[in-house]
Amino acid sequence: MAPQWLSFSTAGMLLLVHVAPSFTQTSCSGGAPGIPGIPGTHGPYGTDGPKGARGDPGESGKTLRGRKGTPGLPGPPGRPGMKGDLGMPGPPGFPGEIGKRGKPFSSSDQEKPLFSRKRVVSESPEMDTAIIFNREILSDVDEQLQGGSLTNGSFTCVIRGVYFFSYHISARSRVCLNLMKDSSVQTTLCDTADGFLVTSGSAVLQLNAGDTVSVHTTKFNSMLTSQSSTSHTFTGFLVFPTA
Repeated sequence: MAPQWLSFSTAGMLLLVHVAPSFTQTSCSGGAPGIPGIPGTHGPYGTDGPKGARGDPGESGKTLRGRKGTPGLPGPPGRPGMKGDLGMPGPPGFPGEIGKRGKPFSSSDQEKPLFSRKRVVSESPEMDTAIIFNREILSDVDEQLQGGSLTNGSFTCVIRGVYFFSYHISARSRVCLNLMKDSSVQTTLCDTADGFLVTSGSAVLQLNAGDTVSVHTTKFNSMLTSQSSTSHTFTGFLVFPTA
């Protein structure tokens, strides 16, 4: 406290020194005011005042919700979901109309898209010509169950569809044969042996009405021509028709 008191005393003395002549001059001769004194030092901070009254409540803290925006663009399709449970069976439908009565079946009126024939000819076939198969293998069954005939060794398609063909030929030493569709070679099969042999071949072909199929010889032809031989055969049949 001594230094603070001393500073206040010093300031007071200086002020009195400057003021005293002023009063003397004013009272005696009415002179000009004196020079302002030096500002004093800052005083100490005051103590805290009393607690104020409670203020009014503020606005609610809830966020204000704006207006609904316009719909966005559709997103990409999602992944397929899991398969659902099987639903309950629906009610039975109404019976359909009675169909028209069909015509009586007669095998003699049907086309015969099959054949199975053998060759009983003493002459050797010429090169690059259709081999003649002149006898029905199933000659002892009812004619209605027998297959169709061949024209000059060729089968002619009547019902458009897919057909299966096979042949077996007896020969000596070496033989090559062509399975022909019209004038086009479908397969060429050759066999060789030191003595006798039986060569065979088969194919599945799609035919249109009017197409022909036959077995042709080549320059390598050593077929057996004995009339008692039944090992020269040619068979074909319809697998299924096509529209």
